[in-house]
Amino acid sequence: MADLKKMQYSVLLPTYNEKENIHLMVWLLVRSFEADGVLAKDEDYEIIVVDDGSPDKTQDVVKGLQKIYGETHIKLKPRAGKLGLGTAYVHGLQFATGNYIFIMDADLSHHPKFITQFINLQKEHDFDVVTGTRYTSGGGVYGWDLTRKLISRGANYLTQIMLRPQCSDLTGSFRLYKKSVLEKLIKKNKAKGYIFQMEMIIRARELNMTIGEVPITFVDRVYGESKLGGNEIVSFAQGLIRLFFEV
Repeated sequence: MADLKKMQYSVLLPTYNEKENIHLMVWLLVRSFEADGVLAKDEDYEIIVVDDGSPDKTQDVVKGLQKIYGETHIKLKPRAGKLGLGTAYVHGLQFATGNYIFIMDADLSHHPKFITQFINLQKEHDFDVVTGTRYTSGGGVYGWDLTRKLISRGANYLTQIMLRPQCSDLTGSFRLYKKSVLEKLIKKNKAKGYIFQMEMIIRARELNMTIGEVPITFVDRVYGESKLGGNEIVSFAQGLIRLFFEV
């Protein structure tokens, strides 16, 4: 059982067919958290992998990582099948012992080297949410073709006009939440799929929560296939219209 007096950071990693990526992702996370000066003596971390029944044996790789880094730091909390990104966070959150929760992609598109900046900014300003942004100075996207860049930029531009979120990157999925804040936002959030991230920021603004931004570089996956497809684009458009009328 975790020491309740110890400040802890929990990382929620939803996975599906990430066998080629998860071992390196976990190694980078461990290295980032255990680097000098990142965590105070009374702080610790845990990595919670929420795998949706990957047929490529992602779970076997995670079990091997538990033997290397210990089950205190690496937790495997699988589900029977693909049930959506939002519900993956809900599932992982019930096992999280951290006071603060990181959410990020497991495919190496989000580099753990930025974790230090997230932690330092949150501590400095006591932000409820710290989100990574690709669209301010110091941020960027690498590995996407022109079509996908235009789709991403266009989607972000539409959200800025229609929802006025006071946040430069609404669809990003590299964030640090206070656990109590994440729990409140999840209860408020109606989305379960691709637009889950967008609605989280909109709901945070609706509840007058404070949001900080860290410039990040997003790198397209090297191994595996992107989960973004036509259905996700349609879902995004539907969700944007719904939030426009609700908020």
